[in-house]
Formats: sequence, C-alpha cells, structure tokens
Amino acid sequence: MEVPIIYLDHYNREWGDMHYKHDTDAGFDFRYAGDVPLTLAFGDRLIVPTGIKVSIPQGFELQVRPRSGLAAKEGIGIVNAPGTIDKAYQGEIKVMLTKLSKSLDGVEDPPFVIEPGMRIAQGVFSEFVQADFKVVETFEEKSSRGDKGLGSTGLF
Repeated sequence: MEVPIIYLDHYNREWGDMHYKHDTDAGFDFRYAGDVPLTLAFGDRLIVPTGIKVSIPQGFELQVRPRSGLAAKEGIGIVNAPGTIDKAYQGEIKVMLTKLSKSLDGVEDPPFVIEPGMRIAQGVFSEFVQADFKVVETFEEKSSRGDKGLGSTGLF
C-alpha cells in the first residue's frame, strides 16, 4: 500500500526515511522530531512532534501505539492508546506521551529524557468498516454474559 508522506523541516533526514524494520512487522516507528531534549516525569503528559504528515488511504486509520520497550523499561505510554488518526487529518502527527509508573521495583524513577530522534511510538495502518446503526428494542441474539460489565469473569 502506497502512503504519501511529507517530511517537515524539523524532521532530521539523517534518521532515515519512514520504514518497517523487518518485512514481517505490522508497525513502524515514530521519532521525536525536535532539537532539544524533553523531560517527562511521573504523571506528566507531553505532546511530542514527529515531523511527518501522511495521507491515509480511504478505508484505513493510522493507529499510534506505545513501544513495548519504553513501556516495560521506563513506564512510558500513550495517553489515548491507541490513538486513531483518520484520513481527514493531514497535519503533523503528534504523540501524547505520559510516564505512567515508577520503576518495576517500586522505586521512584528519575524523569525520562526524550532525546531528538528517539523512537517514541509505533504506527500501524488498520483497515476498518463503518457501521450502519439500526435502532432495536432488544437484541435478536442473547449472550451468556448479557449486561455484566467490568469484572464479569470474577475479577470483582
């Protein structure tokens, strides 16, 4: 699938063009496109620029997802994970990062520093369908779960 891309002036082309690291990967990396380090402390949120714009094909969305290594090692996540970018949006892709936790051993971590060019998130193109909503009084098919919500399998 061909996806038109625009590199903005603050994207350092020395980082290389957008690509998949392996030919079997579903996701590709977004980098922080800035010229000064950013600091992210526990509980903070930052909107981080990537320096790119893409034209998303009809029938697809671009999902912005956390990188598992940053999540496991540093507690870094994405506020609205996965973030959805629709075809109609043609601006710079930005990632809403947060530091969700302390270290795995419970000790307070120092703030996380996001260096220029650092890989901060993953992008995955996902095909979708739009629903045609139909108002009904009851559902034709009943499930064993019914309206049991959170914890319906015994968690709560």
